Amino acid sequence: MGLIQRAIEEAGVPAVGISIVRRFTEETKASRSVFVKWPMGHPLGEPGRADQQTAVLKRALSALESITAPGTIIDLPYRWKREDWKEG
Repeated sequence: MGLIQRAIEEAGVPAVGISIVRRFTEETKASRSVFVKWPMGHPLGEPGRADQQTAVLKRALSALESITAPGTIIDLPYRWKREDWKEG
């Protein structure tokens, strides 16, 4: 994903990745990413948890503006199945 993401950015379209394997994101030098330490196949969260998925997606989209240095990875603080996902 990081390689494709860099190509998209080079074409002038901002892109952000949601990573669940930090090492791969670092190695491919994705332009900007957020990282969640969650099981493979679940980058947005648990099935059926729209509140959780929305929270991750909002943080990823906000990274489009907050990340200014290429290759930056923001570690999201969320824990699998241990959060109260209500927006404050």
